[in-house]
Amino acid sequence: MQSLRTSPIMKRPRTIPSAPSTPPSPQILQSKKTPTLIRSFSSIKPRNILTNPTPTTEQDPKWVPLNLSRSELYLPLTFPTGQTFRWKQTGPIQYTGVVGRSHLVSLKQLDNGDVGCHFHCTNSEAAASWEEALVDFLNVGISLTEVWESFKASDSRFAELATHLEGARVLRQDPLECLIQFICSSNNNIKRITMMVDFVSSLGNYLGDVGGFKFYEFPSLERLAMVSEQELRAAGFGYRAKYIVGTVEALQSKAGGGTEWLTALRKVDLPEAIDALCSLPGVGPKVAACIALFSLDQHHAIPVDTHVWKIATKYLLPELAGTSLTPKLSNRVADAFVRTYGKYAGWAQTLLFIAELPSQKALLTSSLLNSTVEKSPKSKKRKQGGITEIPIG
Repeated sequence: MQSLRTSPIMKRPRTIPSAPSTPPSPQILQSKKTPTLIRSFSSIKPRNILTNPTPTTEQDPKWVPLNLSRSELYLPLTFPTGQTFRWKQTGPIQYTGVVGRSHLVSLKQLDNGDVGCHFHCTNSEAAASWEEALVDFLNVGISLTEVWESFKASDSRFAELATHLEGARVLRQDPLECLIQFICSSNNNIKRITMMVDFVSSLGNYLGDVGGFKFYEFPSLERLAMVSEQELRAAGFGYRAKYIVGTVEALQSKAGGGTEWLTALRKVDLPEAIDALCSLPGVGPKVAACIALFSLDQHHAIPVDTHVWKIATKYLLPELAGTSLTPKLSNRVADAFVRTYGKYAGWAQTLLFIAELPSQKALLTSSLLNSTVEKSPKSKKRKQGGITEIPIG
């Protein structure tokens, strides 16, 4: 579930929607393609398995088809829309990043619409696990086509948008990576968020160079604990430096380990996950909802900021148009999304959010554009503290 989700952190709401009980949602969401995808990888030996990788340039990489059509995964609607700041565009409709903490891979939209994968290198001895790590990261176990069919049945507007914006998939990121990224994203813009995330990433083990970008393992909690607030402030993190240091310290104090504590939040109800995340420095309800949606399997989490508020009051809660967003109304927005879209409401909200991005409106037909663009002369860019904010999350 997108600045990319960069409104100021709100106070903790009083209630949070728990397991949704309304509208239709798919009964079977385990994609039948998953076993085929894994089998297609298993017969291919990864290349360039390096204990200490060095920069490489591959002029003609071999692309392994993932058996994922454009309707299941369209890269430009998934990677540069506010879910992650670690993946880089390294070619035409091509994105490169790290999965499973140590496997460097590139994904490319092939001419036939399918997605191809190229494995670069790893620091892990368990090199064969890169296939499983990629399948997990892409959330392939959930059929986007089936989920969207249920959304279309619930909302005619979604059905129209989906025709033009198919393939906007929600990723399943590493919880620690996602947490640190979204602490950086609070009240920020893409350029500065990316700078901060790149700095944090560079603290990890080097994996290689693709398309002129350097890639690293995301640093462990122990490595993050070695970075001081002063170092982060010197790197341009501002007040977020104390939040990152405080969150790392809080995670280190967790019984059983901080990374294990974060991962365990995948097994609890959404209200409990939100409360737990909000106990960490620098994490409010909106940031917590982003982390829950994009890394903790909380598929009906709704990150509510002023941009999502505008979407909700225009299409789901028109009676609230003209009012100001409050923590209580934030709960009403989340409830409205869940009522309309069910257990995967966060996936629906992600597409509706993407549809409002200036970069995506050009993809819509003129008739659809007229129905989705607000009739306000106000610019989509705002100045705040000398930083231009673009509504991308």
